[in-house]
Amino acid sequence: MTGPVLVPILGDQLSPDISSLADRKPDDTVILMMEVAEETTYVRHHKAKIALILSAMRHFAEELREAGWTVDYIRLDDPDNTGSFTCEVARAVERHNARGVQVTEPGEWRVRQAMEQWRSDLPIRLRILPDTRFICPLPDFYEWATGRKELRMEWFYREMRRKTGLLMDGDKPVGGRWNFDAENRGGPEAGLEPPGLPAFPPDATTREVLDLVSTRFDKHFGSLEKFAWPVTRAEAEKARDAFLKDRLPLFGKYQDAMVAGQDFLFHAALSPAINIGLLDPLDLCRRAETEWREGRAPLEAVEGFIRQIIGWREYIRGMYWLEMPGLADANGLDANRPLPDFYWTGQTKMRCLADCVRATRDHAYAHHIQRLMVLGNFALLAGLKPQEVADWYLVVYADAFEWVELPNVAGMVLHADKGRLASKPYAASGAYIDRMSDYCGKCAYDVKKKTGEAACPFNALYWHFLARNEKKLSGYHRLAQPYATWRRMSEDKRAEYLESSEAFLKTLEPAEPGWAR
Repeated sequence: MTGPVLVPILGDQLSPDISSLADRKPDDTVILMMEVAEETTYVRHHKAKIALILSAMRHFAEELREAGWTVDYIRLDDPDNTGSFTCEVARAVERHNARGVQVTEPGEWRVRQAMEQWRSDLPIRLRILPDTRFICPLPDFYEWATGRKELRMEWFYREMRRKTGLLMDGDKPVGGRWNFDAENRGGPEAGLEPPGLPAFPPDATTREVLDLVSTRFDKHFGSLEKFAWPVTRAEAEKARDAFLKDRLPLFGKYQDAMVAGQDFLFHAALSPAINIGLLDPLDLCRRAETEWREGRAPLEAVEGFIRQIIGWREYIRGMYWLEMPGLADANGLDANRPLPDFYWTGQTKMRCLADCVRATRDHAYAHHIQRLMVLGNFALLAGLKPQEVADWYLVVYADAFEWVELPNVAGMVLHADKGRLASKPYAASGAYIDRMSDYCGKCAYDVKKKTGEAACPFNALYWHFLARNEKKLSGYHRLAQPYATWRRMSEDKRAEYLESSEAFLKTLEPAEPGWAR
């Protein structure tokens, strides 16, 4: 074959410097971009998540054309669209008489398996390149993990600091500490008024996508009424600059706080743009560092933000590929309760959960403490089935791709990986939520009551969780104190907690079958 090289670009690879284009020239390349049904429906994604990705793809295709590239774009509503990545690549190879296919490695295991199949299905050479947008190449992560008994993020994060030079003074961390997490645990304060996020009114391309999504995916979870995500690089950069100027200075102090109706507080809300390729994560970290070095943001805020990106994000990606495919079926605590219906409807008297589901429905977003310590904490305490919880997180959040969602849920949220990722389960009673939020004051349940119908369900569920998992968890050093407290309780008190939990759990209505897939 003497035709061009075909370069498929996926919906989370919307970066002009993507590795698959690095050695290509426009006069010898055809870029293939595909909106395929299997990607929009392999789980029933939030409407806003589908709209974000499709709109961003269409805008990126136009940017590529303006830069001189030939782009073969397959729209979801094209009559000849087969709905399959593999079929569309095969058709494009034939259509363009391509002599080879070059692609950047995908972020998800199932897509990588499909790409490997192309080697036998396509009659031409296939080249799969590393995704150089990540700071830590996967072989480097595997080397770091080899021989370690504990794969803790903190040690990996220090390596990433040294590698990037971020917040370093020679070979030492600036400020004399690697981690300023202790300064970043402020709860909500009266009158807290964070600046709003910049909004990006839909242009003609986005409006067309919103109409398509509202019609074709009308039964999917979520709302499009408040859709205002950045869908172009220019918009994402405006969102980045607004965060650095307006919210980064107080991001650290309030990053763990939760306020009813304040869906973003001082968070960046840039993860959707980062994860689909509109922002360079390392560039973002360097800009945040500049805010500290030039005196506009405190060190604890900047360190906490940078840790989320070069520490946690890179670590999670490495753990995903290290643990797959077994991570998808992990259930180390034998949790098998169905996902409750209120995760979709928000119809629960627990104000914290209702508000978090409402924010998720409105924006395809909730910040990390809402995801971990409200929605995730309940799933852990109630013993919800990990595969159903993981599907839910994958469906509902705009930044959720399996590589980032699954290890967070299976490891950080549910401890289903038997502690490979986290040193203890992130289990908490209502007291934590009361301390870090304003949810409890107007809740139908009383957070101060421990058992009974009027008591906050988190309180009894906490002890129920510890009791039913005692054989698996009692040896954890970080759980020694709560287990000692449990054993000091009278037999009647322990029975009261367990009976109160069981009574509450019987009230949970499971979600309808087929809600995710």
